[in-house]
Amino acid sequence: MRFRHPDGSTVHVSYCTNVHAAEDFEGVLRQLVDYAEPVRRRLHRDRLGIGLWLARSAARTLSEDPGTVRTLRTALESAGLEVVTLNGFPYQGFGDDRVKYRVYRPDWTERARLDHTTDLARLLSSLLPEDVTEGTISTLPLAWRTEFGPEARTAALANLGTLAQRLDALEELTGRAIRVGLEPEPGCTVETTADAVDALTGSEAPPHHRVGVCLDTCHLAAGFEDPDASLDALDEAGIPLVKCQLSAALHAEHPALPGVRAALADFAEPRFLHQTRALTPAGLRYRDDLGEALAPGALPTAGPWRSHFHVPLHAPLAPPLTATLGELRRTLARLVGGPRPLTHHLEVETYTWQALPAALRPQNRAQLADGIAAELGVARELLTELGLKELP
Repeated sequence: MRFRHPDGSTVHVSYCTNVHAAEDFEGVLRQLVDYAEPVRRRLHRDRLGIGLWLARSAARTLSEDPGTVRTLRTALESAGLEVVTLNGFPYQGFGDDRVKYRVYRPDWTERARLDHTTDLARLLSSLLPEDVTEGTISTLPLAWRTEFGPEARTAALANLGTLAQRLDALEELTGRAIRVGLEPEPGCTVETTADAVDALTGSEAPPHHRVGVCLDTCHLAAGFEDPDASLDALDEAGIPLVKCQLSAALHAEHPALPGVRAALADFAEPRFLHQTRALTPAGLRYRDDLGEALAPGALPTAGPWRSHFHVPLHAPLAPPLTATLGELRRTLARLVGGPRPLTHHLEVETYTWQALPAALRPQNRAQLADGIAAELGVARELLTELGLKELP
């Protein structure tokens, strides 16, 4: 969906297709017909934006055979879909039964991550609509935090610098500018906005006109970060906000009360990592996964807990749990509610539909399409409340 900001610029809204987790090119084509086009029809739109996730296998096929790129462009046009952004975080296997820590490999110290992201940039420049000249890619925030020392940091930032050079060359060749955003995530080397500022302002940092930040509102909330302070810090450091992923985290206000741990346990599942933070007067205490956090004594229970679990935007959770929709609203108001947008690419990213507790999980393709459309409907309502006008 496209929206006109009061300053006259266009804000693009999409949903991320990592929820479908197609690993190969044929799977990417199927998901356009099976899911994305039905979502568009439910929203009664002639055109819908999708944030494509292209696993390594699919990206390799598209990179090696120009004919497949033409096939994909035709399929997008036939389904009434457009692509201005890609999710470059997961490399492969995102649909596996157990993902957990594997989603962080290869990291930015490895040539495979650099080459994959380069391929994604080239593909995005070929997939952008004719009237769009700027595309964005979200990526891993350097690496998972363990076994990441000064040498690894230097290697990761050097690879990002090489990527920036390749993106410069790509723009010279195609006339289309592609920018990449590190996506701060709990437990990673770049976990917070402050970490992002530190990584992207040092002497080894890549140039800001190519590499900035992708802000995920679930990750921001899971770390109990203040949206205004975070956005102020990025602005003061001159770091561009490449795109924002609209999502909500799992919140337990009183984890010591009876029934709260049982309610949280319903969300402790084996597929994805759900980093959990407890807010205390002395600062945050953390565990790498929700199941670990629920062990007796693992985290303090005097203050609230938040967990990195992307919960649907449109469906309130049953008490005693809530979603961090207030933080999402505050962030979005700062992003697009001012005199100019801080970013022009917004992406709804709830990839955990099939990891939800059984009572909340969609049972078929139609129910999943219903849910995704409902989430986009929430985004549409929030944007119009902020004065943006939906375009045809």
